[in-house]
Amino acid sequence: MEFLYEYGLFLAKAVTLVAAIGAIIAVIAVSASRQVHKKGELEITDLSEEFEHTKQQITDHLLTKDELKEKEKAEKKKAKAAKKEKADEKNNDRKRLFVLDFKGSIDAKEVASLREEISAVLSVANENDEVLVRLETGGGMVHGYGLASSQLDRIRQANVPLTIAVDKVAASGGYMMACLADRLIAAPFAVLGSIGVVAQIPNFHRLLKKNDIDVEMLTAGEYKRTLTMFGENTDKDREKFVEDLEDTHELFKEFVAEHRPQVDIEEVANGEVWFGRRALDKALVDEICTSDEYLLNACSEADVYHISYVEKKSIPERFGISISGAVDRVILTWLDRIQKNRYFS
Repeated sequence: MEFLYEYGLFLAKAVTLVAAIGAIIAVIAVSASRQVHKKGELEITDLSEEFEHTKQQITDHLLTKDELKEKEKAEKKKAKAAKKEKADEKNNDRKRLFVLDFKGSIDAKEVASLREEISAVLSVANENDEVLVRLETGGGMVHGYGLASSQLDRIRQANVPLTIAVDKVAASGGYMMACLADRLIAAPFAVLGSIGVVAQIPNFHRLLKKNDIDVEMLTAGEYKRTLTMFGENTDKDREKFVEDLEDTHELFKEFVAEHRPQVDIEEVANGEVWFGRRALDKALVDEICTSDEYLLNACSEADVYHISYVEKKSIPERFGISISGAVDRVILTWLDRIQKNRYFS
C-alpha cells in the first residue's frame, strides 16, 4: 500500500508538472499569434545631463566636507538662475545635437533601426540643430549599404548639418555612408577607404562531374545568371560578371566624387585603405578627432541627445522558441548572398 501511495503521489506531481508546462506553452503560443507585427520604441538619453552628472561626482569626491557644504549652498542659488536660463535658451532655440549609432553587418540589416531613428530626428530637427552619426562598419552588400547611404542623405536633404565620426572603421560600403557627411571626423588610427568592389563564388562543377552528378539550370534572358556554383562557368560568363563589377565600381566612384569633390578619386579608388592621419592627407576625412572629444566639446554649446530605436522582442523570442524561424532566416540570407554576391571592398 505504501508503494501505491508513493507511486500515486509521484504520478500526481508529474501530471501537474506536465499540465503547467502545457499551460505556459499555450499562453506563449496565443501571445505569439496576437503579435502579428513587431514594433519597437525609441530610447532617448540626455548625454548632456550624463556628462554633467559624471563631472559633479568627481568634483564632489575631491572636495572636503566644508567645501562640499559651501558648494551645495551655491548650487541652490545657481539652480534658480539656471532654471530661468534654460527657459530662455529654449525660447532662443538653443542648438540640439542628436547622436545616432550605426554598427553595420555585412548585409546592413541595421538600416531598419537607422531609418526609424532618422525619421524621428527629422520630425523635430531644424537647420540650427545637428546630427552626429557614430559609424562603425567594414562594409558589405551593395544594395544594403546603398539603402543605408540613402537614409543618411535624407538628413542632408532636410538641410540639417550631418557630422559622421569614425572611431574604428568605415571601409567600402561604410565609406560610402561616411562620404555623405558635411563634416567627417576620424580617430588617428581609424580605417577608411577601400573604394572598390569584390565578389567571389565557389564552383563545384568538376567535383559533381567526377561523381556523375548533373545540375540543370534553366533561365529566360541571356544574362539572368552568369557565374554559378554548380554549373560549368564559361569565359563569356566571367566576362559579363566582371563587366557588372566594373559598372558597380564606377557607380561607387561617382558617388564618392559627387559628395567629396576634394578627393582625387582616381588616386584613392583602387581598393586601398588608409588610417585616419593618412586619410586626412588624401582628403578622405576633414579632421582627426574622436567622437568622445567631439561630444564633450559640443555639450558646452548644445543639448546632446542619444537616439536609439530598439525593437521589442516577442514572448516566444524571449523564451528562445523561434529557432525554426532563425534557421529559415539564415538559409534565406545565405541564398540571397549567393544570388547578389557583389560586395563593396
